[in-house]
Amino acid sequence: MSLYATIWDGSSWATSGGRYKVDYKYAPYVAEFTDLALRGCAAGRPACEEPESAAAAGAPAMSPAQRLAMEAFRARYRTYGYCYDRLRYPAPLPECSVGAEAAAFLPSGDARASSPRRHGKRHRPRAGGADSAL
Repeated sequence: MSLYATIWDGSSWATSGGRYKVDYKYAPYVAEFTDLALRGCAAGRPACEEPESAAAAGAPAMSPAQRLAMEAFRARYRTYGYCYDRLRYPAPLPECSVGAEAAAFLPSGDARASSPRRHGKRHRPRAGGADSAL
């Protein structure tokens, strides 16, 4: 089975007009759904992979520019890919199409970081703090 989901920061519009911001230090997040209905196909079925079948099912289509933006976002922020986790899954799973993107992942499935990722502000120690008395 394969499911693709995107989480958008709704801080500016979903929380009383931006009154409450998302605090990412509490991640990972859990989402619960009631009466969730998903339409899908078994992995490896060519008829389900064709864009025409998605359009016929009423699924919205992405423009080429939207797809490029999504792929750039994934490349920058994805930290793990189970399709590339050779320690846990020695043989590729049926829904995984492992291609050139595999070079961006370690055998553990963790993304190879091209540069250190820093989030938030960096704080300097205060002068005259507890360490300065030593």
